[in-house]
Amino acid sequence: MSWARIMAPLAGGAHDADILKAATTLAGPFKAEVAAVHAPADIADLMPWMGEGFMGGVQITAMDSLKEAAAEGERSARAAAAACGYDKVSFTSLETPVWAGLSMEGRLSDVVMFGDESARGRGPLAEAFQQIVADEQRPTIVARAGLKADGVVAIAWDGGKEASRAARLALPLLEKASRVVIIAAPASSSRSFDPTRLQSYYAARGVTAEIERIEESGDAAELLLAAAQRLSADILVAGAFGHPRLQEYIFGGTTRTLLNNDGPSLFLSH
Repeated sequence: MSWARIMAPLAGGAHDADILKAATTLAGPFKAEVAAVHAPADIADLMPWMGEGFMGGVQITAMDSLKEAAAEGERSARAAAAACGYDKVSFTSLETPVWAGLSMEGRLSDVVMFGDESARGRGPLAEAFQQIVADEQRPTIVARAGLKADGVVAIAWDGGKEASRAARLALPLLEKASRVVIIAAPASSSRSFDPTRLQSYYAARGVTAEIERIEESGDAAELLLAAAQRLSADILVAGAFGHPRLQEYIFGGTTRTLLNNDGPSLFLSH
């Protein structure tokens, strides 16, 4: 298995260079394309408060400002893509409806890369992050300092649907890793599961995985993060648990803790 296309959504701001650096770091060992996708603020988002059939001076000024910001953001994002120093970079700047274009680009990518700020619910791409992970259910990496494709990868395992999907979809990453460790905390889960089953699944696919079994009980996310730190994990693979849109925040407690903690980079799948 391999990854051929890694998507990096860009906002046209200061963090674009960091996202592209992370995306090219991950893409290099796979010789994959980095799809740099500029996702500006969408003019269509103004429509609900403009009023049907009415276009006043304030609304026109707001639309003009958005168009100018989008054009400047595109120039900045395009320059960042050109300067990233990777020979397989494509660039796309989306037009309204921006979300429809972004979702399609995500569907045609093997994995989507976001920065830590977006994952914590901050910045212009925060909503895009939530939608890509929860609505589109695309494999997503939250890039943090020290991300590398050939380091230590830990897998958070509880035998559940989300964890299983993440564990399967991360297989190309595991094939490049220097060490793979399955982290299991049975006492912190309501499920009954055996981590050796996942270990056997990986072995049948040529990946050697160790098992780190946590015997104490407690908050699952905190135990996972502590174990990942002990293992010096570069990436933590985890299932993303989502709640309905009416909830205050889209992700459940365990995922939210992983997103808001200064731990390793994350590979998430919902």
